[in-house]
Amino acid sequence: MLSRRQLLLSATAPLGPDVKRELFVASPGKGTAVMASAFYTGRRGGGMMSMESRWSRSDTIDVAFLRYSGDYGRTWSKPEKMITGEKRPNGMWRKHARIGWVDPHTGRFIQFWLEGLLPTDDPLEGLREWRIHWAVSKDDPRAVRGTGLYDHKGVMLGDQTCQPVSAADGGILLPVQIPRFGPDGNLLNPGGGYTWHDSAVLHGRWNGWNLDWRMSEVIRGDPARTTRGFIEPTLAHLGGRRWMLVLRGSNDARPQLPSWRWVSFSDDGGWKWSDPAPWTYDDGQPFYSPSACSQLLPHSSGRLYWLGNINPENPRGNRPRYPFMAGEVDRRSGRLIRRTIKLADTLQPGEDPLLTLSNFYAREDRQSREICVHMTRLFAKPDGWEGDAMLYRVAP
Repeated sequence: MLSRRQLLLSATAPLGPDVKRELFVASPGKGTAVMASAFYTGRRGGGMMSMESRWSRSDTIDVAFLRYSGDYGRTWSKPEKMITGEKRPNGMWRKHARIGWVDPHTGRFIQFWLEGLLPTDDPLEGLREWRIHWAVSKDDPRAVRGTGLYDHKGVMLGDQTCQPVSAADGGILLPVQIPRFGPDGNLLNPGGGYTWHDSAVLHGRWNGWNLDWRMSEVIRGDPARTTRGFIEPTLAHLGGRRWMLVLRGSNDARPQLPSWRWVSFSDDGGWKWSDPAPWTYDDGQPFYSPSACSQLLPHSSGRLYWLGNINPENPRGNRPRYPFMAGEVDRRSGRLIRRTIKLADTLQPGEDPLLTLSNFYAREDRQSREICVHMTRLFAKPDGWEGDAMLYRVAP
């Protein structure tokens, strides 16, 4: 159990005793941050695909590379360049690779990404222009057998932590975020923060090698409680027809508000959702968390884990995005079990307090059963973004 004093002291603590950190992909130089993740490409075995993105400004990928492995990531193929931007007559076409996921029912590997034509190449134009795309393969991720597009304005995957989850009946549930539009078609921002989104869950069904989607009811934020609505939802199955969503909120425009993590539950298979409430420990106490992504991760042991930032004091908007924690979720109550929380990483002595430990992706290692966290130790500098892509191994 981490007390408030322990959390404050952890701001200069080393990595936890159950955590190992290694370099995954190094930054090519000053002013460039690398974010890289690896995904299994089949139901069994060591086939993997790695996606590497290079950034020099927020929310814009300069270039990306794909690599492949057949031995659980011990060795990788030479990087293959993926085009992520192209000037066109009506603006700048952008592509943001998001996630790779294996459907456990069919063994098919699905790659999801966002595409959009941004008239002035402003990332905020993506609120209107992003569309979800996917490609389906089996056995070889380079041998695509089906592609698709969810052509609904602005509906998007918030981050790599917005992972699909398989349902017992063969369906696929995908958490998404949605901008809010007024009757005139203009974007609304009722909270006055950086952006505004609501959240929902797409329910997918196979149609040959393509997917058909239907949307759940929309989970709407209250501007009096969160200034950016609800974004970057992460989804987990609790058993039977009960599901949970953990949501990112914000207090960026009103720092006097408590910055909580939010939770919503469904008892009908993910179609209708409860009004979001502050997420709490198993003793009923809410905890502070910055406006940042988080992830729910089911483990082969039957446990359900959550990974994200927990702050000792009320943060302001996105910061600080440390410490970074991992803990177990009680599948009966859907609450975070306080005594299980582990420190994975935090600000080290002499480091810039702009350090960001977020924008990550977690998976289970099929051989060691460790929780593998792909995360960049990101420094948001005035002259650009910097950071190496790291791989953390957290003992479950």
